Amino acid sequence: MPFPTQRLRRLRSTEPLRRLVQETHLAPSQFILPLFVCPGKGVRKEIGSMPGNAQLSVDELVREAAACKSLGLGGVILFGIPESKDEFASGAYDPNGITQRAVRAIKQEVSGLLVITDVCNCEYTSHGHCGFINNGEVDNDRTLEWLSKTAVSHAEAGADVVAPSDMMDGRVGAIRRALDSAGHINTPVLSYAAKYSSAFYGPFREAAESTPQFGDRKTYQMDPANRREAMREIALDLEEGADMIMVKPALPYLDVLRETRDAFDVPLGAYQVSGEFSMIMAAAQNGWLDLDRTILETLTCIRRSGADFILTYFAKRAAELLG
Repeated sequence: MPFPTQRLRRLRSTEPLRRLVQETHLAPSQFILPLFVCPGKGVRKEIGSMPGNAQLSVDELVREAAACKSLGLGGVILFGIPESKDEFASGAYDPNGITQRAVRAIKQEVSGLLVITDVCNCEYTSHGHCGFINNGEVDNDRTLEWLSKTAVSHAEAGADVVAPSDMMDGRVGAIRRALDSAGHINTPVLSYAAKYSSAFYGPFREAAESTPQFGDRKTYQMDPANRREAMREIALDLEEGADMIMVKPALPYLDVLRETRDAFDVPLGAYQVSGEFSMIMAAAQNGWLDLDRTILETLTCIRRSGADFILTYFAKRAAELLG
């Protein structure tokens, strides 16, 4: 209908009206907080490139998990930093490894909080790559053995969800078979199905102490230029038994997130990664952005693009803002 019969500003004129017609909503239950667990007691080692985040010993991690539950967050995802590393990532699948101890502690002390575990090897290998190195290259199929053992050990420790992030071909199927064989048929797999080889992971590598000692991860993580390939990766992971899927990073890949939502009717997550967090924090600390408004705007756009849940280092602050 012609102007002025249709005036779209009418529904923006007051805060109650804007709330009434808002299309995309945020809730604390949609947010997953990434946490880094390290050896020791009473340890809270601040991460320089990620203000407000820290490597936490198990006792400190439990306190953080309790705070997450009190805020109504959807859960936490754990990344382990072992006491020592070797070329076989043995700390990753050690039944008494740092992540396994952390899971047991949270489950004992903070009932009802969803605990997801990152299933990968880069934090545990002496070379910083995500798998077994054979003649200078990551051996895909040998790595599947490590990932399967790690997933089972996490499930046996009490993890609610296991989340493989390595991008090895066939890892979802291998993990699903291993879980089922070990009696963990009800443990879901959240696959980092479309994980790109991104510059936005830089601060995380400081946090997780996982920088590759040689080369890069371009032979197994996805090329940022490719969108159609992401659809193939996701379809294969679902065929292999993934229960949920994830796009990582979030903001630079909203087109991939939107296409994924349109193509696949399964629970979909997105990871607002360390580089996204650190850029926003740096701009806010310089007075260039309003931090709280930027947090909610970026999370809203990730949800609007199709994510059902978001892994974000802003999870606690966002929950506080939403009240």
